[in-house]
Amino acid sequence: MTRAALVVGVGARRGVAAEEVLGLIRRALQEAGPTAGDVVELATLDTRADEPGIVGAAALLGVPVRSYTAGALAEVPVPNPAAAPRAAVATGSVAEAAALVDGGELLVPKRKSASATCAVARRRKPDDTSPSTNRAAPFTMAAMLPPTKHTESAGPDLRHHGDAEVRGLDLTDLAVNVRTGTPPEWLRQRIAASLGSLAAYPDGRPARTAVAGRHGLPEERVLLTAGAAEAFVLIARALPTRRPVVVHPQFTEPEAALRAAGHEVGRLLLRPEDGFRLDPSAVPEDADLVVVGNPTNPTSVLHPAGVLEQLARPGRTLVVDEAFMDAVPGEREALCARQDVPGLVVLRSLTKTWGLAGLRIGYVLADPATVTLLQEAQPLWPVSSPALAAAEACMEPRALVEAADAADRIAVDRAHLLAGLAEFSEVQVVEPAAGSFVLLRLDRADEVRELLRSRGFAARRGDTFPGLGREWLRLAVRDRVTTNRFLQALDLALQGLPRRTVG
Repeated sequence: MTRAALVVGVGARRGVAAEEVLGLIRRALQEAGPTAGDVVELATLDTRADEPGIVGAAALLGVPVRSYTAGALAEVPVPNPAAAPRAAVATGSVAEAAALVDGGELLVPKRKSASATCAVARRRKPDDTSPSTNRAAPFTMAAMLPPTKHTESAGPDLRHHGDAEVRGLDLTDLAVNVRTGTPPEWLRQRIAASLGSLAAYPDGRPARTAVAGRHGLPEERVLLTAGAAEAFVLIARALPTRRPVVVHPQFTEPEAALRAAGHEVGRLLLRPEDGFRLDPSAVPEDADLVVVGNPTNPTSVLHPAGVLEQLARPGRTLVVDEAFMDAVPGEREALCARQDVPGLVVLRSLTKTWGLAGLRIGYVLADPATVTLLQEAQPLWPVSSPALAAAEACMEPRALVEAADAADRIAVDRAHLLAGLAEFSEVQVVEPAAGSFVLLRLDRADEVRELLRSRGFAARRGDTFPGLGREWLRLAVRDRVTTNRFLQALDLALQGLPRRTVG
């Protein structure tokens, strides 16, 4: 017998803790009774859909968040209206309206905690029979969000990127992970020299040969792309998948591309309590496409190659985003040269180390059949002649030596940044960090970020990454002088936080 689908409507104040929301929901579900049905989603006002407390509660329950505009909620009659929410958002109860917006029977009317409200409604629809995990044993390592299909269910803004923090502003950039002082002059000259051939169609064969030689691979295992972002789009559109899963927190473009291609996407949320480390057993067995970053943006966690290998199996595509691997000394834990891992697809980018974000150049390393599928989805001449010239130049021995030296410098500069951050009792840093950036957690991080901007520094907000919230910031690693100036600005920003009133 098909169990009824339950929708939990949630209203909350800004800054509410996930534990408070989850506790309130669980009490309401106990009221509904064990035979009431299975929770299939949390529903809320669109301006609260990215609230970390609501997103976190949904993740722990294993359900998506669906949001509605104030206008849509205002049209839903509610049995227990109140004046305050009606004045603020035009509905007498966000929780009850959100629970009832698609019709159904209200099982548990509005219930309140200090900073949240919730209501439970039964909805019987054929497409709302996805299983719930609200009665499952507590997760010990990660929370798995079931497939999300619609934009309003996604929570964080997957299309937000660090460049939005600095575009058009005179700020010291700690929000974008591109190495400063790049591209180097010799690379600029090589790119400029290619401009004389712009009348001819691009010929990617020399660059493809160079990339293959750099990794010791046959050329048929290499596909050049207009940056790693294009590669994610090709994977989403060209590779067959029924159950894609993205490991978060990580770069959001893979999920955005999959969803834009019409796929329902599962999320595996790694937990800060575990250092954002991956347990391969947490990935669902039926996932036929898994995406993971290494080292992962924004956590800077470097997963052991042996751990990632455990994710591979026949019938599954394992996508490893190694966009920042060339910033790791010795590129330890890299899988890019491996040909013995079934279904392995490795993505690389030349954007970060060489300062080529505006040129768009990256590549895919995979088995020839996969490369063929992706190539067939590309338009003709997808990579420009200047980008091809850059790719070829960056594979040369002197470029590899320069990249290795840069990785060593980044490691030293990162250690200096971490030592400085350790002086602040308010700051928790995810360690060990392996990338050209670090992720930190501090109370009122959103306010601190604005104070840093007023002092000339742009930091990357963390709340647009699934699995993180407003208390997270990502900082790019810079030289010691820049870091020292930033640490002084951070000290002043923390001192400048307005005191919170009690009561």
